[in-house]
Amino acid sequence: MTLDFLLLALVAFTFVVAGLVKGVIGMGMPTVSLALLAATVGLPSAMALLLAPTIITNVWQALVGGYLKQIVWRLWPFLLASVVTVWLGVAVLARVDVRWLSGLLGVLIAFYALAGLFNLGLGKLVSRGRHAAPVNGALTGLLTGMTGSSVFPGVAYLQSLGLPRDMLIQAMGVLFVVTTMALGLSMGGQRLLSVELGLLSLGAVVPALVGMQLGQRLRQRLSETTFRRIFLSGLLAMGGYLLARSLLG
Repeated sequence: MTLDFLLLALVAFTFVVAGLVKGVIGMGMPTVSLALLAATVGLPSAMALLLAPTIITNVWQALVGGYLKQIVWRLWPFLLASVVTVWLGVAVLARVDVRWLSGLLGVLIAFYALAGLFNLGLGKLVSRGRHAAPVNGALTGLLTGMTGSSVFPGVAYLQSLGLPRDMLIQAMGVLFVVTTMALGLSMGGQRLLSVELGLLSLGAVVPALVGMQLGQRLRQRLSETTFRRIFLSGLLAMGGYLLARSLLG
């Protein structure tokens, strides 16, 4: 992967947009960055590039809120299973034709967008039984390792627990930080994370933070419902494009 001006501009633009979305609705940075970058630089490189911006922009969300001890105590089986199975997902990423995993990412993004647009209630689709925490955690980690996305069923499971709003936001921050850190370590172990990609990921933190600042300002001027609908429609288009691209080769 060569560092040229067009690549740097693409990465900067992607993380400004992804940061803007996170600034407005509080989440969506990995999903947006994966959707935009996987279609241009390929899935493994896209996953590597999102590491530093995702961890740094979610650390504050994970630590601040006053619920950290309660979250760890209540969700440790879910979080532990998520972290452990990331390694298995990355092992699949290193051995399977990436085209099919890009298609899987497209399906996950499109499904997430459709669920948001039509209020399908993803929480109802995840088990609430005795083993719901480790099962949903294991599936979240596996899909994170294969596609870079922790949204399903991770976020859906957390939403199904009926947590207070501030605790839910902090719990999502904890999930994104631990799974992304595990993803970075796993990709390094499989030689999918080069020094060049690591440095570029660190550099992407700046445009991501700029985008978040813009998003927080935009939040005061634009209806969050309107913005969310536009955001989800865009994700649906990108998910469909990734799926079609993988099917057509």
